[in-house]
Amino acid sequence: MILLNGRAHADDAFDRGLEFGDGVFETIAVINARPRLLERHLARLTVGCERLGILGVDIDQCRTELHQAAAARDVGVLKLIVTRGLGGTGYSSAGGMPRRWLAAMPARERPSHYSTSGVQLHLCELRLPSDPRLAGIKHLNRLSNVLARREWQDPDIAEGLMRTEDGSIVCGTMSNLFLVQHDMLITPAIVDAGVCGVVRAAIIDTCSAQGIAVLERRVTLQDIAEASEVFVTNALIGAWPVRALSGYQWVPGPYVRRVQEWVREW
Repeated sequence: MILLNGRAHADDAFDRGLEFGDGVFETIAVINARPRLLERHLARLTVGCERLGILGVDIDQCRTELHQAAAARDVGVLKLIVTRGLGGTGYSSAGGMPRRWLAAMPARERPSHYSTSGVQLHLCELRLPSDPRLAGIKHLNRLSNVLARREWQDPDIAEGLMRTEDGSIVCGTMSNLFLVQHDMLITPAIVDAGVCGVVRAAIIDTCSAQGIAVLERRVTLQDIAEASEVFVTNALIGAWPVRALSGYQWVPGPYVRRVQEWVREW
């Protein structure tokens, strides 16, 4: 991982991103040397920095650096981290300048049947804390996701769904959730917890442009049980059909197949 602005320093261990998770990040798929959905990633990065009060981030420079990194050989994933940098005393965030870190790596190989026949999900016991100020952005404090992911070791389970304290299902540990009921696409509202994924946003916008009904609302396990289709999405996996969760089963349907076509075009 390369520090893009400023030099590596003996005090790097005191970067506020490492100390407190005081920052945001974006994980971007690279397809044919092109960062996919780059402008959506940069827009979310901008919102995240504004929400946390991290000032002075040069988004145009970020865009240039990401394009340059994507052009390198065998790059399939870019990870950009922006922290508040060094400065402040204790939790005080006074002083310091933001720092950018960029990593480029090959794409991770995943079983092909995840996209074709679908994945099995785990219903996580760990509950997401509610904080509307942090909901939607991709901040560096992801310990809830880390702990939730530790709940299963079964290689047949590809992802876990996470709930808030009231039992609402919000998202996966690394993904957003969609389900189909009565020819309507439904996705959990990201209000108190969770991340507004770039693929999720692109799906919602594409549905709106094509006149396909999509609803953002509270989702329960019963809603999922009554769905005709279920699928999960993120920037790296695109869209995976869900075939099983907590005794319920589905087969991939026309909605997820259409979404997969959209992702290939993006």
